Amino acid sequence: MAENLPPMQYRFLGRTGLKVSAISLGGWLTYGGHVDDEKTYSCMKAAYDVGVNFFDTAEGYEGGKSEIIMGQAIKKFGWKQQDLVISTKIYHGQANAANPANPLNNKGLSRKHVIEGLDLSLKRLDLPYVDIVYAHRPDRQTPIEEVVRAFNHVINQGKAFYWGTSEWSASEIASAWRVADKLGLIGPVVEQPQYNLLARERVEAEYRWLYAEHGLGLTVFSPLKQGILTGKYNDVAAPPPGSRLAEGDGRSAFITNFAKTFGDETWKANLAVVARLKPIAEELGATLAQLALAWALKNPNVSSLITGASRPEQVFENVKALAVVDKLTPEILAKIEEAAQNAPEAQPLRFV
Repeated sequence: MAENLPPMQYRFLGRTGLKVSAISLGGWLTYGGHVDDEKTYSCMKAAYDVGVNFFDTAEGYEGGKSEIIMGQAIKKFGWKQQDLVISTKIYHGQANAANPANPLNNKGLSRKHVIEGLDLSLKRLDLPYVDIVYAHRPDRQTPIEEVVRAFNHVINQGKAFYWGTSEWSASEIASAWRVADKLGLIGPVVEQPQYNLLARERVEAEYRWLYAEHGLGLTVFSPLKQGILTGKYNDVAAPPPGSRLAEGDGRSAFITNFAKTFGDETWKANLAVVARLKPIAEELGATLAQLALAWALKNPNVSSLITGASRPEQVFENVKALAVVDKLTPEILAKIEEAAQNAPEAQPLRFV
């Protein structure tokens, strides 16, 4: 294990009593596919050893293979589930179907799929329950009351302790809470959005009124904007060796679509922001990645940053961001805002 790492910090998951590590480890685009099994084990062991207790996956990651390998790691190292916070997400269950091209009830948030999908996820994880189950996307074809009742059912069955959303709009989250309050049920306590220095609108503007009203916590994905905020794409004519864009093999539609943006106007604008951030990171004695992670952690509504890693060294480098958070003084934050030039327009709080 790397030496001189800052101690892990733990935050409450929104307005709950559940404590999650500020830096967590996820299996999106890595475990069960891009990263082989032994490297997955070493990354998860490195994370656990430095205090990460929160591990995130989904039924849709590599068709469930991410759940399998992450569950195997838990068994391999003999970790106690009560020391961990495990989450999975239900919506994209196409791989569960006999015909994935026509998944029918294996996709979406019907009561049938929420219950059956989570059962299959638990089987792949080889665990009796998960701590958090997310609705991986909103399902606008299923009545919200059915969705709320389904997630409360799996909680009542002891198959999950909390439920949340991912990439839902503020109005959809509020609607779920209205139904839950009306029925005396539990609403979504956490949202898993993209949030980083290049994608701020939803977290800082759209969701702004939900934090006080519903105690919403955030477990953020892509805090480094798919690697752009590390600086590795600056001053290069093609994706560098080792990057996901360079090593993508077409298995991921997301990476395929992301690769198409390489060099376009938005890409160039984002790299210009990264270039302006570089001297600020150097001033703090941090890497660009650590600056970006620390900046996201400065948001008090963020419970955890879900990071990815294909090597243990990346886990250690991410954890070092914890030592940078306190260095983000008002003066440094002002410099970051000047470099980013993308702060969302302030909106008045609203309550429903």
